Order: sequence, then structure tokens, then C-alpha cells
Amino acid sequence: MDFRETEAAVDDFLAYLEEERGRSRLTAESYASDLRHWLRFCEEEGRVPYPPDEASVLAFRRGLEAAGKARSTQQRAIAALRSWFRYVEMEQGDEGAYPLPDLPDRPRSVPRILNEAEIGRLFDVCRGEKPLDLRDAAIFEIGYGCGLRASEICGLRVLDLDFETRLLRTRGKGDKERVVPFLGGAARSARVYLDRARPKLNRRGLPFVFLSRHGRQLSRVDLWRILRRRGEAAGIARARLYPHILRHSFATHLLARGMDMRTLQEMLGHSSIMTTQVYSHFDREMRDEYDRFHPRA
Repeated sequence: MDFRETEAAVDDFLAYLEEERGRSRLTAESYASDLRHWLRFCEEEGRVPYPPDEASVLAFRRGLEAAGKARSTQQRAIAALRSWFRYVEMEQGDEGAYPLPDLPDRPRSVPRILNEAEIGRLFDVCRGEKPLDLRDAAIFEIGYGCGLRASEICGLRVLDLDFETRLLRTRGKGDKERVVPFLGGAARSARVYLDRARPKLNRRGLPFVFLSRHGRQLSRVDLWRILRRRGEAAGIARARLYPHILRHSFATHLLARGMDMRTLQEMLGHSSIMTTQVYSHFDREMRDEYDRFHPRA
């Protein structure tokens, strides 16, 4: 397969991911970046991009390591190659003809979280009646109260909020839909924001709940900037702030207060309980540290 044929096969593969496998646009774009990196590498090194050659894949991976790429980035790149190789095999009727490259080991990282006092300070710095104060308070209440991903917060639509049944509908990875409780501070802050602030921001008639000061849909970058600015005002170190911090804090605090793992899995929208169990590892580590250092433990 020459480079022109390979590039066409990559484009077809990305369409296949979205249209037939139901993968999100973000996943498809990530795979596109990894596969185009692979094509550039093969072209520069004079290697054949397909069929897979073990030595070429190993050299590609070593190049990622030499460039200082995180282990998770290396794993995603090799996963993209594996998926693409399988797709090409399927299209050409060569299924199982070539060995797939092994995935690099991925160390399971413990998610960083904010403690309950820090969450409280984050809410406190949003107190005010200005539209952006009410918006940011609603973002944090819903992110922490419903355990949403950053992309889910940005994609939330007004019709997704049901104040009568106190349920919130969201679309997660792979465009999978789930329903989560929408209660307490999350519902109250959302109602105030929708009534008092959103009409002043919604100059373009968009359906999304959260809008920028210019009336555009918020992006993940916007959300990260809001969190960083408010977090610094709350005295939280910038290094500890990232878009999923509210979701991770939500999960860990619920588990610490006794929620069972299966219920938490459903609320987070995890397809595998193994993904959810990382929070139990964190909870145990937190208790171990408490036992180790607290004078009255």
C-alpha cells in the first residue's frame, strides 16, 4: 500500500469510527493526529506504513519516548495503529494476517481531587449577581453535583435539565446518553443562572446552557480558564486545577461517604467498573495517609 492509498484508508477509517462505531469526534480527531504522525514517521524513515512491521512500530514508539511523550500518549498512539490495522485487514479480507503491536503498559494514575473545604471556597468566590458569577457558580455546582465531564458540561442543553423530575440528561463518550440526579445546589444554581444571567449572555439564540461572555458555546479551553481563574482566587494552586477535577472530586467524595461502586459507575457513565475502581484506590490511599499522619488516628 503506497502513501496515497494509505492516506485514503486513514480518512475512510476515521469516517468508519464516527459513523459505524459511534466514536466521538474528539476520539476520531485524536486517532487522526496519531495516524498522521505515523504516516510522517514512515515517510521520513523510508518505512512501509502498512502492513505493520514490528521493527517499524518499535522505532515509532521509541521516537515517542525520545520526544518525552507521556506513557498514556504512547499507548493511545499504538491503540490507534492497532485499530487502524484491524480496519484495513477487514476491508482487504486479510483478518488475522498480521500480528498487532502490543500496547505499552499504562500505569494507573490516581486522580487528583479537591477536598470538601476547597470545593466550598470555589463556590464562595463565585458569589455575586453578575452574569458570569451566576454562570460560574452553576458550572461548578453541576460539575461537582452531577459528576459531568468537561465536554459534557460544555455540550449541556437547556432541554437536558428537567426541574420537575430533578433529572439531568447528558451525552458522554461515544455519544452515549445517561441520566443523573439533578438536585440540591446544582438545581438551585442552574435555575438562578437560567433566570437571571443566561438571557443576558444568549445573544445568538443558542440551545446550550453555558455560554461565554460573547454568547458563544463554551469550549473545554474556556472551562479550564474559568476553573483556573476562580481556583486561584480561592487559593488553590494552579497545578492542582484541571477540567475533570470536579468530576473526580464528586466521585471520590461519594465513595468516601458510602456510595456503592455499581451506582457510582452508572452515574459516571463508565462502561467498565474497572475504570470506576480507581476511586476506591484513591480512597484507600487517603485513609492510609490519614492513619499515618493524624495524631489521633
